[in-house]
Amino acid sequence: MKTHHYIFLTAFLFVILFYDQDIGLNLGILGIIYAVLTLFKTPKKNRTRLVYILSATSILSGAAFAWYGDFPSFLAVVSSLLLLAYKSKNKRMKILLLAPVFIVNSCISLCRFLNFDSWLPQRKIPGLWQKTLAFILIPLLLVSVFFGVYSVGSNHFASLFTDYELDINLWQVFCLFVLGFFIAFNYWNYAVERMIYKTNHMISNNFQKDSQIPKATYSFLDLDSERMSGVISFLCLNILLIFFIITYNYEQFYEVSKTPAQLSEETHERVKAVILSIIMAILVIMFYFKSGFNFDPKAGLMKILAKIWIFLNAILVLSAAVKNYEYIVHYAFTYKRLGVFAFLALSLIGLALTFIKIQNKKTNAFLFNTMVWYFYGTVLLCSYINWGGFIISQNMKRKNFVIDYYFSTVNFSEKDLLKYAEAKNDLQLKKTIQAKIKREQNKRNLSKILYYQTIE
Repeated sequence: MKTHHYIFLTAFLFVILFYDQDIGLNLGILGIIYAVLTLFKTPKKNRTRLVYILSATSILSGAAFAWYGDFPSFLAVVSSLLLLAYKSKNKRMKILLLAPVFIVNSCISLCRFLNFDSWLPQRKIPGLWQKTLAFILIPLLLVSVFFGVYSVGSNHFASLFTDYELDINLWQVFCLFVLGFFIAFNYWNYAVERMIYKTNHMISNNFQKDSQIPKATYSFLDLDSERMSGVISFLCLNILLIFFIITYNYEQFYEVSKTPAQLSEETHERVKAVILSIIMAILVIMFYFKSGFNFDPKAGLMKILAKIWIFLNAILVLSAAVKNYEYIVHYAFTYKRLGVFAFLALSLIGLALTFIKIQNKKTNAFLFNTMVWYFYGTVLLCSYINWGGFIISQNMKRKNFVIDYYFSTVNFSEKDLLKYAEAKNDLQLKKTIQAKIKREQNKRNLSKILYYQTIE
């Protein structure tokens, strides 16, 4: 099949799957179809291990959305398919250019659509296609246009046709086809603009030869002064961070206990401070080790101080993680508290990659190119696991379990809540949960979420 076949096929599939339906199982099915067709369309020379992995994660993400139908699984489907389309066509392009490529293509999609020679076959259409176009599609288009004109000019003429009701919402079909075509066109027929393509070599993970020569960043500072500035800066920052770690841990673990509300607010504020501190620390290191100092033989002391700073920041992250765990032990699991662990884990990964950047003399782009993959992995992890069920199953064991709070704030926990209602013989709670499950099970077939179909 050619590109235009994929575009029209998936556009029509979009209409079939979403006509008179809510978003649910249909989007999961569409995502899986897109993944399979993309792998089938990818040339053998581009079917790398990464493309096969992305095909698998795209299919799993589609299944996850069909099962849960929530925002994390939606984000997983979209990001997986965009990555798959991008890497199947441009295996050497850096992942940082993914967003600019698809944003630019979406913005100029109308212009690219009107350039028919670029995506429709340029040769004459043979046989059946030619006859279909000549005998059916063109006359049908002309009749439709003139029918609209004549209907405006004569009510009796319009009534000859409008008195008959067609059990199809043509306006909805049209809108769905336009949206489906827009998505399919930009997915199957995107192009990397020349300006973006030229940027690819600038965000390489490794330095070019001309960047390996140590030289001053600014004209008002020579190389020796800038190097000494880095040594003094990292030495002062290390001393400052040591004192901050001591006071931070004292406030967290040794001060007088506070109310849950105060403890919650302070914990979140301290975690935010830690994450902001990590980001700033990485930015400072990126500033000093953006080029020349990576290869400067006299910058050994500055590298050691920078690595010590990374190690101290890692201790700070672990302190925040221990406090968050203690907070959970005392006041139970929530989405936010699990999210804190995710952010702290990403912070540790960022610090580890920064250490690798210094040790292996990598570019600043290396950090971003690599971190994007870890963020993607985090999205997949969030979409594949039923965190709501985990939260409820753990918190049900607590004596201070407040059912009303968790019923309204935690998703996909109905199975465990039903067990809880039966154990407590709470008939009212059981009826409320069953009513919610029944509403979900009674949705139209393609709008359903599979999770609720497995609850009896």
